[in-house]
Amino acid sequence: MLASRELGSLTAMTYQPRGVYVPLITPFAADGSVALDAVERLVHHYAEAGAAGIVSLGTTGEPAMLTAEEKQRVIDVTSQACVARNLELMIGAGTIGTAATIESINAVAATPGLTAVLVVSPYYVRPSQAGIVAHYRAISEATTTPVVVYNIPARTGRGMTSDTLLEVAAMRNVVGLKQAVGAFDDETLRVLADAPPSFGVMSGDDAFILSTVLHGGTGAIAASAHVCTDRFVSMVECGLSGKIDEATAHAEALLPVVEAGFMEPNPSVFKGVLAAQGLIPTPDVRLPLVNASSASVDALLAAIDAAR
Repeated sequence: MLASRELGSLTAMTYQPRGVYVPLITPFAADGSVALDAVERLVHHYAEAGAAGIVSLGTTGEPAMLTAEEKQRVIDVTSQACVARNLELMIGAGTIGTAATIESINAVAATPGLTAVLVVSPYYVRPSQAGIVAHYRAISEATTTPVVVYNIPARTGRGMTSDTLLEVAAMRNVVGLKQAVGAFDDETLRVLADAPPSFGVMSGDDAFILSTVLHGGTGAIAASAHVCTDRFVSMVECGLSGKIDEATAHAEALLPVVEAGFMEPNPSVFKGVLAAQGLIPTPDVRLPLVNASSASVDALLAAIDAAR
């Protein structure tokens, strides 16, 4: 989605994320290689289900466990399929350091169909809020690709405050946020209330998608949308159009799906279910992740059946 945004004395047309994005898993074949045919098949499957876009090489795609060559092949196949289906494409490009993140963004900037990069705040080193702001300012000044900020303190070790997020939201090519703080809290509410109108706040906590949308968010980047995709899409669209009763019914039906999908570290349970459904060749993840237990896979399959 395009929106008008003031850039100093200029007005630019920039991308705003809206709807449901699936942060695509990376399927593996029986020999351990990346099943690129399954990557393509999944993109078409989620297009048919109404997804607005695909996130390639987000956390759910296990990028830390892929080689550079495998990452590029995944990007190439996903890009081609997204262009063919007119799906928006984000690519995960955030790293631990600022210079490396800029290099990563510029390396994918010419990818056909790319609409934005998803840039997690620096992890492990736990910078100050001033350091986080300086990190994104350097990215904004050195790149032209639209940036969606990813705030997930459970993984990074440092959350971004609402003051930080609002300062970053005003930067030149920062167009949105994936907010995954483990709650729908007052900090999130402040960002929703005070961010620029063109800044799209996306839920990254699947249990709080509807709450985010009803308070001004524009959608979700949801691992749970690997399953019941059409119902996640309907929930968000109903929320965006003010059909609160219908949206609430969807949310209530989908909550057990969300809970079951995260019974074990993501994306193991979703991969187990996608394999059981015949959409990917194996349920395999790569170490240090391990495959989901049959009990967790069965629990998610039961929740999906109940949500239909």
